[in-house]
Amino acid sequence: MAAKSDGGGGPAVRLESPESGGGRRGGGAAPPARRYRLRDGCWVLCALLVCFADGASDLWLAAHYYVRGQRWWFGLTLLFVLLPSLVVQLLSFRWFVYDFAAGTKDGAGSTKDSARGPRGCCRLCVWLLQGLIHLLQLGQVWRYLRTLYLGLQSRWQAEHRRRHFYWRMMFESADISMLRLLETFLKSAPQLVLQLSIMVQQNSIEPLQGLSASASLLSLAWMIASYQKVLRDSREDKMPMSYKGAVVQILWHLFTIAARAIAFALFASVFQLYFGIFIVTHWCIMTFWIIQGETDFCMSKWEEIIYNMVVGIIYIFCWFNVKEGRSRYRMCIYYVITLSENAALTVLWFLYYDRETISDFDALILVCVVSSSFALGIFFMFIYYCLLHPNGPMFGSQAGGCIFRPRPAPVPGSPTDAITSPPRSLPRTTGGEREGAPGERDSCVPVFQVRPCAPPAPAARAPRTEGPVIRIDLPRKKYPAWDAHFIDRRLRKTILALEYASPTTPRLQYRTPGAPQEVLEYETTV
Repeated sequence: MAAKSDGGGGPAVRLESPESGGGRRGGGAAPPARRYRLRDGCWVLCALLVCFADGASDLWLAAHYYVRGQRWWFGLTLLFVLLPSLVVQLLSFRWFVYDFAAGTKDGAGSTKDSARGPRGCCRLCVWLLQGLIHLLQLGQVWRYLRTLYLGLQSRWQAEHRRRHFYWRMMFESADISMLRLLETFLKSAPQLVLQLSIMVQQNSIEPLQGLSASASLLSLAWMIASYQKVLRDSREDKMPMSYKGAVVQILWHLFTIAARAIAFALFASVFQLYFGIFIVTHWCIMTFWIIQGETDFCMSKWEEIIYNMVVGIIYIFCWFNVKEGRSRYRMCIYYVITLSENAALTVLWFLYYDRETISDFDALILVCVVSSSFALGIFFMFIYYCLLHPNGPMFGSQAGGCIFRPRPAPVPGSPTDAITSPPRSLPRTTGGEREGAPGERDSCVPVFQVRPCAPPAPAARAPRTEGPVIRIDLPRKKYPAWDAHFIDRRLRKTILALEYASPTTPRLQYRTPGAPQEVLEYETTV
């Protein structure tokens, strides 16, 4: 999901002093920073428990199949556990390698101690510890615990260090949310369909099978809701999602995914080959639909296509918003398609299932379970959008699936594109703006440069006193993926170092679409 994770070929970043006046942008009061609460820590602990339950139940079930001599089911169950886990652990360790190596190489650490960089045996111990953690497939567990630690530190420390730890906690939350979202849809989703298919073929539900399927289903629903909640919590331009809304969103996705998985399992128990053809076809159609929507997440065209292919896997099971704008109609189209597919798969199974192993009454019960589960999911979706959406009821006038808070008319000199911790919103980039003018990117100054103090600003423009401003020479990325400073790890290093060194939180300014490009002089390199 994080196509720009290594920071390669990143945007040009410029630091302005408070006295520089910021060129054509004026000052403005920063909104109050959000505080870490104890319920946030409880949410992280619950997420960690869900992660443990999902992995442990699958391994326990695989061992159970092996003991009983069911080697085929044992192999498939273990494959859907180990392969996705290895992929996610490699990605997590790659992020650690870049963060740790960059911190020790250029000294841009997040604290005064880390700025000097660990050396000798301490550095070797860190490498061995992280290598062992990821080798034992515990990278996500470590990141959850680190998120909890940073959040508690942001609550207990003094004001300046509180902001610093809150930045670090939000960066770590973004990482673990993207890792877990990728893992659940590569591991839990196929695991759920596999175990349900085995139950239908056996015409019985063993306790371990039910436990594994339930843990996989809960993990899928939890991560979709958790991803949306962490996304909103990390951005100042979006109202944070309440825990009531998160729980209702979990129920919404839990019941819709359950109906989808049961329909898949019923169809796959009779038509194994055609089920594979159906899944591939649905994935191709959904991926093409997403690509046609012109999402704006990655820095290059091919990275964007890979990202869309991953989201296409999510679209096999549930709705996932991938673009700013009016999502109501896209959501309706998706759920109409899903309802039609669920109905067709269930009816085909009902016509051709083996009546020697499953009675007509049991088959009718399964059909009712699929339909009622989908109806319950849609009901909780309406509850969320009518009562618990962070922006209020969504079935009046709306500005799209990602609705922003009303803003007053812009005042001349106001920092419409400035963001603090978490960031504010900006206009959406278009395809032409994303490509830029010919030669524009080639003419960008080297990365991470500091602007010298400019002459005093004119009398009509009040000087800024909010602290340093980090100007990023890229249009800002938007929902549902995080901004460049959450994805690009070099920007993280710079933000954390400047935030720690400055008495006030640095503001971030992205390139305003359509604004004339300024010609500036730079000297000092950070």
